[in-house]
Amino acid sequence: MIVVANRIPVAEGHEEAFVERFKTRAGEVERQPGFMRLEVLKPLQSDYHVVLTWWQDEASFKAWTESPAFAQAHARRPKPEMFAGPNQFEMHEIVILQEPSPSREVSQ
Repeated sequence: MIVVANRIPVAEGHEEAFVERFKTRAGEVERQPGFMRLEVLKPLQSDYHVVLTWWQDEASFKAWTESPAFAQAHARRPKPEMFAGPNQFEMHEIVILQEPSPSREVSQ
């Protein structure tokens, strides 16, 4: 299993519009083989929003990036002033995934 992280520096004043783009997107990635999860993280102390996608394997992610659905999902580019700089892309293999045990409640 892999996690792909896209760290995106969002310019001041554009944070809500950036998040809204993800709320109103077409949802193409959810239909892709090997896709497991999408998370959009809002920063507490920086200007970087982080978009995480979880995949069964690297081949599934690569197939997504080469698909017509990927091109369609990324066709509606925002204006450059939404960003404070270039994004940073990272891919990680999950080597340990710890979840709460069934007998332990997690407070929220």
